[in-house]
Amino acid sequence: MAKSGCYLWMMLILILTNLLSEKKMVEGRNKKGVVVPGIVVFGDSSVDSGNNNHISTILRSDFAPYGRDFEGGKPTGRFSNGKIVTDFISEAFGIKPTIPAYLDPTYNITHFASGVCFASAGTGYDNVTSDLFSVIPLWKELQYYKEYQKKLRDYLGPSKANTTISQFLYVISLGTNDFLENYFLLPTRSSEFSLQDYQNFLARAAEDFVRELYALGARKMSIGGLPPMGCLPLERSSRLVFGGGGECVDKYNRVARDFNAKLMGLVEMMEEELEGIRIVFANPFDVLYDMIQHPSYFGFSNSARACCGTGRFEMGFMCSKMNPFTCYDANKYVFWDAFHPTHKANSIIANHIVQNYLSIFL
Repeated sequence: MAKSGCYLWMMLILILTNLLSEKKMVEGRNKKGVVVPGIVVFGDSSVDSGNNNHISTILRSDFAPYGRDFEGGKPTGRFSNGKIVTDFISEAFGIKPTIPAYLDPTYNITHFASGVCFASAGTGYDNVTSDLFSVIPLWKELQYYKEYQKKLRDYLGPSKANTTISQFLYVISLGTNDFLENYFLLPTRSSEFSLQDYQNFLARAAEDFVRELYALGARKMSIGGLPPMGCLPLERSSRLVFGGGGECVDKYNRVARDFNAKLMGLVEMMEEELEGIRIVFANPFDVLYDMIQHPSYFGFSNSARACCGTGRFEMGFMCSKMNPFTCYDANKYVFWDAFHPTHKANSIIANHIVQNYLSIFL
């Protein structure tokens, strides 16, 4: 009984903290006006709002039950039952409730002028990673962004567009696929690089990407860290297959922490070297790890398995409305499919990121 009371008090404190922080952010915007006119997103399935719907790839989520808790209950191509982290960030900045995918033909520059997503599920810093699933490589995301800049200048005029480009917040979130779907799964990169050298290779790719964005006028940036990828349901299930108890894969979590440290060092270097840049390292590792280890503190009842299907391995086309095992209430689960968080978990991650990292841009 005492333990349950402790959980209840912790939940109440968490809810009150979130409400107060949101109130503070809104009051700050009311006093200062909107500092960031839009969010521009690059990355993988953690932030893809539907670009993969419009390319030839098996990595898609434009079908039920994906999106069942999204407004209108429609699948959008987001790998979640609802919104993803960047949607919540946009909302927290008072911009708009969701960020549209650049390749979605139902949107145009009038919508993209206040935020746009170039991310592609399955991609990585490494071009080999994107080739595995025929998705949009990071260099192509940048190419789309250059195309977008031309459209924005035609729409707003060169002077206003250039100012807007410098005021946008650029959110970059990728890297998990490079390790889990590439380095640790296939022999190509692991035969070329030691683990340490591969991390350095990816960090250099991240640095090159930031420098290119900077050269194109970007001045406010956020580089996202890796999650506790050894605790994803898919990786925990692999432990069961090989006779383990379904625990988190510590090796993968250590790699995530090590790579995050490299990204943090990169951010510190860029802050000193590039004049006028404001760049932060936004780390989702700890808050997601806390949710996984102490789900009841956050109002969840299950963090080892996902909501979709058996919760062990289903994602993408294996996570279909025909699967009879999918849960009824995704709010009880940290993970929606075997790789991606639920709408509720994404909201908690986003709130943590905004409070602890992105608040300097508010």
